Amino acid sequence: MDALFSPRSISIIGYVPRKEFLWVAAVFSGIIMCCAVYKITGLISLLCFNGYTKLSNMDKLEWKNRGFSTFHAIIASSASLYLLLFSDLFKEDSNDELVINRTSTISETILGVSIGYFLSDLAMIVWHFPALGGWEYVLHHGLSMFSIFLSLVSGQGQIYILMVLFSESTTPFVNLRWYLDIAGQKSSDLYICNGIFLFLGWLVARILLFIFFFTHMLFHFDQVKEIFDLGFYSLLLVPPVLAIMNAFWFWKIAKGLVKTLCKKRHRQ
Repeated sequence: MDALFSPRSISIIGYVPRKEFLWVAAVFSGIIMCCAVYKITGLISLLCFNGYTKLSNMDKLEWKNRGFSTFHAIIASSASLYLLLFSDLFKEDSNDELVINRTSTISETILGVSIGYFLSDLAMIVWHFPALGGWEYVLHHGLSMFSIFLSLVSGQGQIYILMVLFSESTTPFVNLRWYLDIAGQKSSDLYICNGIFLFLGWLVARILLFIFFFTHMLFHFDQVKEIFDLGFYSLLLVPPVLAIMNAFWFWKIAKGLVKTLCKKRHRQ
């Protein structure tokens, strides 16, 4: 009986896997964050924007959906930028561990929160399909969650996942364009300026960054090969698919910007 309740047995019974608890807490935090911002966006819009009450129910739903999409984009891209550029986590000479195996509490928390966001957004997209987005959004979110999940549970390749998450920095510009469009402000200077920033931001964060992404992988391919099999092949397949989608959307953004600028010039 004494052996059953020895200090050793008590420590085993009371053991809680800290990492797994952190992951689950981060995912649920992401879901709660989306729900809270969704509600807050609706309340603020009702108080501050006169045209909000005139929107259809579907437009109101997308309005609030883009609210938590913007919030997540700011959080995820800011954290990714800090971890990639300003922290010592991924600096080549910061420690002896392979760069593809480096993790931190902050990086794991951000990945968990992002999974919670993508789950929430994908659930809304599927429930209201195709009002909030077509199959390309389902594919994008599905691939994103799959890649983030593999990196989170394995602790490998987080530097590349964070690079992709930084590309979310373009999302606020995409959402602002939709807000201005639904508010009838397509001819405003703000709409044109936002379009220019969206074009430049997309070029940097989703085109040039992906070129750097693949270049970094090439120069560190000896380390990339150390990733477990499913993660390795996913890293070879998923980013190219996302890059092709980004290039397609970039073409549409550029085409729309040229059309808007031509209309503006014609009116003048």
